[in-house]
Amino acid sequence: MKIETKKEVFTTPLYLESGRILEPYEIVYETYGELNEDKSNVVVVCHALTGSHHAAGLYEGDRKPGWWDGMIGSGKAIDTDKYFVICSNVIGS
Repeated sequence: MKIETKKEVFTTPLYLESGRILEPYEIVYETYGELNEDKSNVVVVCHALTGSHHAAGLYEGDRKPGWWDGMIGSGKAIDTDKYFVICSNVIGS
């Protein structure tokens, strides 16, 4: 399974309902599998506040796989041979 970790940094202010402003902020995300030519095979996985962008697979030095490794991967329920999966962290994590 192809896994990529990426980070996007946003410098445009994000105005919150509370009146607070986040600037700058970043979103870290992982992708699994390959995006097809017409970009029609995307699955976005959202996690609870206690999760992270690392949903599946193992990195060198990891003691355990991503939090939904049993569901995401080749031949699994969210099959990365068919789908391009995206999972991001939440702002502020």
